Parts: sequence; C-alpha cells; structure tokens
Amino acid sequence: MTCVGTVIAIFAIAICRLIWIATRIGKKPTPSIRVSVLAIAGSGGHTTELLRLLKSLSKQYTPVHYVFASSDTMSRTKIMQHEDERKNVEGKDFYINTIPRSREVAQPWLSSAYTTLIAIIHAFPIIWNTSPDLILCTGPGTCIPLCLVGLLFKYFGLGKAQIVFVESICRVKTMSLSGRLLYRWADKIFVQWPELQKKYPKSIFIGRTV
Repeated sequence: MTCVGTVIAIFAIAICRLIWIATRIGKKPTPSIRVSVLAIAGSGGHTTELLRLLKSLSKQYTPVHYVFASSDTMSRTKIMQHEDERKNVEGKDFYINTIPRSREVAQPWLSSAYTTLIAIIHAFPIIWNTSPDLILCTGPGTCIPLCLVGLLFKYFGLGKAQIVFVESICRVKTMSLSGRLLYRWADKIFVQWPELQKKYPKSIFIGRTV
C-alpha cells in the first residue's frame, strides 16, 4: 500500500505541474522593479570575486541575501566591510544567511554525501524565505545545495530564480567541480578564459583576449 500511495502522490504532483505550465503558456512575465539576489559566498577568493560582481550591478538588484558556510568567518567579515562601505543597512538592503558546509577540504567523499544532504535540508527554508529572482555564485561548494533546491522550486512552480554561475578566474583549462555539476542546469555559465570556453561551449566568455 505504501508503494501505491507513493506512485499516486508522484503522479498527482506531475499532473499539477503540467496544469501549472499550461496555464502560463503565452503569458508574459510581469516586469519587476527590483531583483532579489541570493549571493553565495565562499572562503578564499570566491567571496572577493562575488563582491566585485555585486559592485557592478545597478541599484535594481536589491535586496541581496548572502549565504555562506556557517564556519566561514572570513566571508562574513568581507561582506560586512563591503556593505559598510556602500552604507547599506543589514535587514533592509542585505541579509545574512548561513548553511552547513557541504564538504570540508580533504573530507572523505563518503562522509561528504551525508554533509551535503544536511546542507540540502538547510537550503530549503533559505530558498523559500528569500524567494530570489537571481541566484549568483562564483564557485564555492556551498552553492550546489542551494542551486539544487532553487531548481526544484522552479520546476514545481514555487520559485522563479535564474541561476548564474561565474567560474573563478583561476580556472584556465578546467572547470571547478561546482561548475561541472551546474554546467547543464544553470541558466548562464560565465568563464574568464577562452581556453575554458572552447572546452565548454555552452559557457559564455567574459574575459579579455590578447
């Protein structure tokens, strides 16, 4: 009986999804004055690259909901300094969210599966509460659980976030693990080296040519 109930539930969800898609065919999206951003930071240079990207965005991209690993104190410090310089107010222009780290450096892959699952569970309320229009990430492993949940929400009509992944400038010939995992699913993939764009033709080159 349990298996039958599960099959019925899955079938019902699929039907609801099809009905939702059918009702939206031909409808144009309502233009939004503000774009809510979920900005995923990471230790090392990931946060620095993320903050540089945010500086280039217009004031339309607000509020910014930062997410980083709960053990990442460096990202918190950089973000607070960045927003203080811009004279933004926490709780109005930006918000701070933390999530358990998916995988520590040199952590065994077997235990990484468990910690990643925990991170995915924590990602659900973050995506639900922030309801982002844009998920912006520059490569940290923390982005995978959040992007996965964002994709699930969008598929079932519970969210609308566009996922934009910007590969780190230090990646010249090969993509990071995060980049490879999101390559087929992100709405936009940007790389900063022409060698990388040739290897991953779906990506968009935004660097400089010699």
